[in-house]
Amino acid sequence: MSPAQNREMATDSHGLDTARRPRNRGFTLIEVMVVVVILGILAAVVVPRLVGRTDDAKVQAARIGINALTTALELYKLDNGAYPTTDQGLEALIRRTNVPPEPPKWREGGYLKGGSKNLRDPWSHPYYYLSPGQQNRTSFDLASLGEDGLVGGEFYAADITNWDAEER
Repeated sequence: MSPAQNREMATDSHGLDTARRPRNRGFTLIEVMVVVVILGILAAVVVPRLVGRTDDAKVQAARIGINALTTALELYKLDNGAYPTTDQGLEALIRRTNVPPEPPKWREGGYLKGGSKNLRDPWSHPYYYLSPGQQNRTSFDLASLGEDGLVGGEFYAADITNWDAEER
């Protein structure tokens, strides 16, 4: 190879002499700072969205829980001719009750998979159950009392019920 060819190979795409440049492969302070700023902007935009999604997911999970309990209560009624009483409670869906009136055709294994953990909402509060209901006089009232576990409330503390499910 001639000296001219060696000289051509020792230049980069901008024609700068790379033969004399040191081969430091680290990042400059400016490059590191740009990356840190970009990560900070991403965190400022993404983190609040992810945090808000957790609360939204709990509300949706409570709605799904109410729908699952409603289905189990309907199956219970099909087998036994009536919904469990308020005194029997939702526990009657997972184990046979001795509280009168005893269910004549209680299904072995129960009506709700997952056991008693499904009798609590995503905030670990028990679901509210009333039979016959005040809102649904011919069936039952079923609700999650939201994040705060108290009747009423706004936003994530709002009640999620089976009587206004169509409105939400």
